[in-house]
Amino acid sequence: MDIIAAYYAVGSYRGAADLCGTCHKTVKRLIERHEAGGQPSASPVERGHNYDGVRDLVAQRVKTTGGRITAKRLLPEAVAAGYSGSARNFRRLVRKAKNAWRAEHHRGRRPAVWTPGETLVIDWGSEGGLHVFCAVLAWSRARFVRFADNERAATTLGFLAECFEEFGGVPRVVLSDRMGCLKGGVVAGVVIPTPDYVRFAAHYAFRPDFCEGADPESKGIVEHLVGYAKSDLMVPQGLSAVDLLGANAAARVWCAEVNGLVHTEVMAVPAERLVAEREVLRALPSLRPRIGRIVTRKVDRLSCVRFASARYSVPNRLIGRRLEVLAGGARVKILDRDEIVADHLVVLPGEVSIVDEHYGGARPASPRRAVRPVTEAEQAFCALGPVAEAFIKGAAAAGVTKLGGELADLTGLEAAHGRPALIAALERAVAFGRFRAADVRSILAAGAGTPRPAAPGEALILELPVAGTRDLAEYNTEELA
Repeated sequence: MDIIAAYYAVGSYRGAADLCGTCHKTVKRLIERHEAGGQPSASPVERGHNYDGVRDLVAQRVKTTGGRITAKRLLPEAVAAGYSGSARNFRRLVRKAKNAWRAEHHRGRRPAVWTPGETLVIDWGSEGGLHVFCAVLAWSRARFVRFADNERAATTLGFLAECFEEFGGVPRVVLSDRMGCLKGGVVAGVVIPTPDYVRFAAHYAFRPDFCEGADPESKGIVEHLVGYAKSDLMVPQGLSAVDLLGANAAARVWCAEVNGLVHTEVMAVPAERLVAEREVLRALPSLRPRIGRIVTRKVDRLSCVRFASARYSVPNRLIGRRLEVLAGGARVKILDRDEIVADHLVVLPGEVSIVDEHYGGARPASPRRAVRPVTEAEQAFCALGPVAEAFIKGAAAAGVTKLGGELADLTGLEAAHGRPALIAALERAVAFGRFRAADVRSILAAGAGTPRPAAPGEALILELPVAGTRDLAEYNTEELA
């Protein structure tokens, strides 16, 4: 009767259907029957479905799987139990069963209440081979983001230590999911951290905590940060694992930017709240822990240690000593009795990382071997000074094989022309590439009046004759007249 009244009120099948929450075809059928004098049945009979025979089977399987089974996986069992309908109709049944199970078993959630200085939440994410480490101080919402090419324990603990340094203190609890690099095992649902993580936590005096299994909502505060870092930093700037230094530099700039903006959840600036939260954070320890793989290496005669098929220099006073090599993240640190004697960026296998200070300073751009005279003729010629050394090296480069027999003749020219003239002639010979005794004699015979070409850009100075001049008064035309 409601449908009939609605139809006569609005005058259309579809309008009445919208008012009564049914189909316009149903309205049409009822109106036609009413106008024909028919009466509706007192108790309408509900039509059956072709999946009624397997309804209990689907409900049981949904219950045993906790609402996770799919219709595609359950369909073969239903067919074996006698279901002959379509896959589409069966998906409707599974969807209804899942909704009913979730409505019955949904326990709801209460919002988290964070205390200043209490909890730091950490998590890893990845995008195209680049891994992102994210951490959030729960109360102040201060965020920390760094990038790496792996998610190993050394990398995770190194970033966690850097996070403590960045925030200026240590929280009481560090909450993470069940990371394989930090999880040593699970007993009766309780996660047992690895010994390295326990030592790290004891050093910084915080309690490691882990989320429940398959429960991402318990750390949604950092899950949102992972997605935010991907959508706002990694993808727009095209960051990749090829340039980790550049990616981490961009991450530092991005963190400073987002921590200086108003957070929509707490309606405050995280950087300002961090100043207040830092007052209740635990102080950083005076000593920093050793994080990463530690091996022992002997310093070779090149004043280098070899690690991962690469060489890293150390001060040459440590040649022959055995030092500890600490590798973690993108750096290799070399220690001598807890003292860092070298700190290098990681290089590829086969490459060398050199610090000039380890060898007493930078190497000359063009190293030269000193001239060491042996015979009397060589000693007498080298006594002429640096020009003699330059003459010998120039002759060697030019391939003058008879130079050894001509040194005595060149030295004897000093008696005839004097040392200054001989040195000037040798300088001219070196400048023009003339390295035989006959060439030096020709230069001495030409004397000092020979032109000396100037290098490009230098002033050309010539001795010009002085011309006679007269006073301007001699050109007075009145006196001449």
